[in-house]
Amino acid sequence: MDIVIDANVLVAELLRDRGRALLKSNEIDLFAAEKVVEETRHELVKRVKKMQEANRFSEAVGEQLLKLATEIIDIYISLVPLSDYSSLEAEAKKRIPRDLDDWHTIAVSLTLEAAIWTEDKDFFGCGCPVWTTETLLIQLEDI
Repeated sequence: MDIVIDANVLVAELLRDRGRALLKSNEIDLFAAEKVVEETRHELVKRVKKMQEANRFSEAVGEQLLKLATEIIDIYISLVPLSDYSSLEAEAKKRIPRDLDDWHTIAVSLTLEAAIWTEDKDFFGCGCPVWTTETLLIQLEDI
């Protein structure tokens, strides 16, 4: 199953044991726009730093978590370059008027004819199939 992953889900799942296992699943092929991966890397560093400051774990554990997240991104997520989907920018922006920054994910979905994995309600009704984490987990149990 081909799935385009949104930044909000990617960041959240990279910070969870369950999520990292799901991201490595053989049952799904994950794709992400270059911009989504850049945003994810930036947000991960911010969140791990906040978690360290809140004494949720040590700096060493935080560094290990970032390393693991980077490996998962590099191995399990296929980056889709802007040049592959930029021609769909106008169409994608029409489909997500409340958050135009998310057009990249919709354009990749349209390009690959793949569903989107997100928890962001702005994607619902965009005309592309959308999976939440909960529904994706249920679906994968049946495969």
